[in-house]
Amino acid sequence: MAIQEQQALYFTPLTLGHIPHVLHIERDSYPEPWTFNMLRNELENASGYFCLMYENNILAGYGGYWLMLDEAHVTRVTIVGSRRGRGLSKALMLHLMEHAKEKGAVQMRLEVRENNAPAIGLYENLGFEVEGRRLRYYQRSNENALVMVKRLAADN
Repeated sequence: MAIQEQQALYFTPLTLGHIPHVLHIERDSYPEPWTFNMLRNELENASGYFCLMYENNILAGYGGYWLMLDEAHVTRVTIVGSRRGRGLSKALMLHLMEHAKEKGAVQMRLEVRENNAPAIGLYENLGFEVEGRRLRYYQRSNENALVMVKRLAADN
């Protein structure tokens, strides 16, 4: 299903009550899932924004960023496994980019697993460029990360 065919896509800020649902998705999605305390810290981070994305009232994904001066650093972009491959990650990233611009960000930066070709392709499609590499960035799997950056122009 293309993104144009989706219905009732909306975003809502993370709350304490959402955390158990997010933890379940974290464990299914990552070799190094976030913990309850890490997610609770997102609620208390005045420089952060973390939201859930719903499609037709069903949790489809979540993501967030930290705003540091005029740069938004993406902390998470996750789509529920059964909903992947349908353009939802692009919708989530566009939401994060627009929200960050509204908060004063002029650039967005992120790390992505070097072997995550679908995510890298998405980010490149959105105008992100590889800026560098962090060796063994992901501790549990010992994988490298690519650092990608995008200038947030007024027309994004």
